[in-house]
Amino acid sequence: MTIAGQGPVAWMMSRFPAVSETFILQEVLAAQRAGVRAEIFPLVRQRGQDVHPEARPLVARAHYARPLSLRTLGAQGYWLRRAPARYLGTWARALAGNIRSPRFALRALVVIPLAARFAREMQGLGVRHVHAHWATHPALAAWAVNRLTGIPYSVTAHAHDIYVDRSMLGPKLAAARRVVTISEFNREFLAEHYPAAVDGRLDVVRCGIDLRRFPLREQPGRSGEFRILCVAGLRDYKGHEYLIRAVALMGAAGVPARLELIGDGPMAGDLHALCRAEGVADRVDFRGARSGEEVAVAMGATDALALPSVITGTGKMEGLPVVLMEAMARGVPVVASRISAIPELVEDGVTGLLVDQRDAPGLAAALTRLARDPREAARLGRAGAERARTQHDIVANTHRLLDLIGVGSRS
Repeated sequence: MTIAGQGPVAWMMSRFPAVSETFILQEVLAAQRAGVRAEIFPLVRQRGQDVHPEARPLVARAHYARPLSLRTLGAQGYWLRRAPARYLGTWARALAGNIRSPRFALRALVVIPLAARFAREMQGLGVRHVHAHWATHPALAAWAVNRLTGIPYSVTAHAHDIYVDRSMLGPKLAAARRVVTISEFNREFLAEHYPAAVDGRLDVVRCGIDLRRFPLREQPGRSGEFRILCVAGLRDYKGHEYLIRAVALMGAAGVPARLELIGDGPMAGDLHALCRAEGVADRVDFRGARSGEEVAVAMGATDALALPSVITGTGKMEGLPVVLMEAMARGVPVVASRISAIPELVEDGVTGLLVDQRDAPGLAAALTRLARDPREAARLGRAGAERARTQHDIVANTHRLLDLIGVGSRS
């Protein structure tokens, strides 16, 4: 697909660049390789994040903005003069739509001024479409840009953005040209709860990965310990505590295992304390945040990847974790929780192993199965690689997205 001589497409997201959202970065890069002129409009500038070298030019020209800058304030005056009814109506509807959520209402006080500035800049750039990742604040910004300028927008819904706080979700989806989500699980949820808002405009486009960065590995030789890798932010919904307990159970059953945790977050102190309490501090390595290249190398050397995700009390949960796709593409056997859309990727006993959430003994049993049967582990790794490579190629999936939102070669 080649798209030339047309106005740019704007991508809207919460933060950029964010290590936890490399799938957005890879989507934009794939769109650029397809000939799309991409412009990035983040609500927050993410600092201190390691960025793949290929993405640095994109980061350098992203449209970062501060809500209290002179340019942002000037944009409010512009819309008050040029389209006062639309501008004030946008404010009124945004605040009314989020009034029952104090957190969302407060953030609307920041998002709407930024959206007014972005709308002005997008007009100057000749932007023809806005695509927002996450149905929360980025979708609100895209909705406001649409009201002020008429530029159409679309939304990709992922996970917590439709399961935790759904303030104003219906109007944001209803005004979108297209609503995209990453799994059948999400599609069914939206079709059931917002049928009028998404009628005839709801599609599944799965997250993709750059397969060049995660090549199929040579099967590593086994060491004395069974090596387990977990790549996830140290947050409550990732379920690390159950994996640490599973490592302790494996050791007690005579199956020596070593766990490598890549990721950082607010649970770090609690997890270190748990390792000491379970007597596995010498068998759990906390690596902190690592680059994509380092993650790919770690996947090449591990015996299995585990992701023991849980659903929190607020309803927060995984969407379809990209790290599972990456590990599977490399041929790593995976063990994951049977929640959300994960079973669409990890088919139990076929492309990996599934366990119930919050089940440390179940995790220990699944990992022990892989440790004791290397041939079974290799079989699951090969099948997982085939699944990841046929369903989660960033190039193919980005082309599908571009066609759906009306900026592809067949649109």
